[in-house]
Amino acid sequence: MMGKHVALGLAAVAASLGLTGERHGPDFSGAVAWLNSAPIDFQSLHGKVVLVDIWTYSCINSLRQLPYIQAWAAKYKDAGLVVIGVHTPEFSFEKERANVAQALPEYGVVYPVPMDNNYAIWNSLDNNYWPADYFIDGKGKVRHHHFGEGDYAESERVIQELLKENGAKNVPGGTVNPLGTGPEAPASGADETPETYVGARRLAPSDLWSLSGGWDRGDESAILRTTPGTITYRFHARDLHLVMGGSGNGKPIRFKVTLEGAAPGENHGVDVAPDGAGEIREPRMYQLIRQKGRIEDRTFRIEFLDPGVAAYSFTFG
Repeated sequence: MMGKHVALGLAAVAASLGLTGERHGPDFSGAVAWLNSAPIDFQSLHGKVVLVDIWTYSCINSLRQLPYIQAWAAKYKDAGLVVIGVHTPEFSFEKERANVAQALPEYGVVYPVPMDNNYAIWNSLDNNYWPADYFIDGKGKVRHHHFGEGDYAESERVIQELLKENGAKNVPGGTVNPLGTGPEAPASGADETPETYVGARRLAPSDLWSLSGGWDRGDESAILRTTPGTITYRFHARDLHLVMGGSGNGKPIRFKVTLEGAAPGENHGVDVAPDGAGEIREPRMYQLIRQKGRIEDRTFRIEFLDPGVAAYSFTFG
């Protein structure tokens, strides 16, 4: 029996997936730098199916989607798919080329990455989200978009149909199911604590968390000027992450994590030892807790043993 998509025909399938011509593709000319490739002019991609993924390397939602983007890039490369990972920063440290360049191999990103520090590409698409995926046909038209995580099977069907519509032969079928590990693992699905910004610009009052010690609060982050300094958070989630950076003097900043007043043990994240010890060596998102048992309210505490840390935001999974 023929599959539903084959029986419907390409035009009907395109309609069923919402593949209507939305708008012209993005303008890449505003990129301040390109990583993993020479600069690319969007017009030079005419005749190619293009997936534009807007992301940033400290965003947990972007990171959890990466295994799918990478799998699609590899699976459909020979069929003509081009993946462009537009890196639009949320925090100022993500504007530094060296920081982004260091993050790409750590997360396995090998496709072209334009640095969109001035939000030029973001604005050319009227975008408002991390991550945001734009699916562009061979004529340079955006035919579909998806904001946030999820719906990966539908997104992959969109890629397949646009490739077929573009004349590609032997387009691989099926859908990928990459098993992300570490921060890239899928969210637990629990009613998790929402993202929390530490800086003054987007600070929301809450009695769930608190700072203690010699902190100065800037627009983006809270900076520990003198030790001792701690952050305590009563949270509900499998994973707890904290975006952190250092003072820029090149020295690691040591910290100690506890969960319910004890070393995390088997519930430690990838950036923490079972005894709770860890170090900040570069600005990024650090996974501090991954619980193995039942998800319930827990008290997390991080103590910094050296001054100079900048704490940006908590995210959960």
